[in-house]
Amino acid sequence: MEPLILFLFSGFVSMSLALSAGQLNKQADEDKSAFLQSKNGMVVVIMAGNIGALTLIGALAYGFRLLEWWIPLSSIFLTFPALSVGIAQRMFGNKVNLFIMLPLTLISAGLLFRFW
Repeated sequence: MEPLILFLFSGFVSMSLALSAGQLNKQADEDKSAFLQSKNGMVVVIMAGNIGALTLIGALAYGFRLLEWWIPLSSIFLTFPALSVGIAQRMFGNKVNLFIMLPLTLISAGLLFRFW
């Protein structure tokens, strides 16, 4: 698999997952849905955010190892947050985006492990 494609895919989905989990975690208690008000729901959100953050770190390490240094650096500060917040979270909303990006992040973590 092409390293640039794998880096961009895994970085985008993991950043989007981590940002959605962070936004859901910061909601006021009265704005949270019934799922998020339960302890198990918040544990799922927190664990999903942690998985997203760890996969993002792995994607960055993969990108710095196999690509030019400026590609992962510019992607982490400009491209991934702009696409995540500007497109994915506005299109799906935070809760739906979390549940869409979680399996994609798990797949990208497996792909990173496989092609490292």
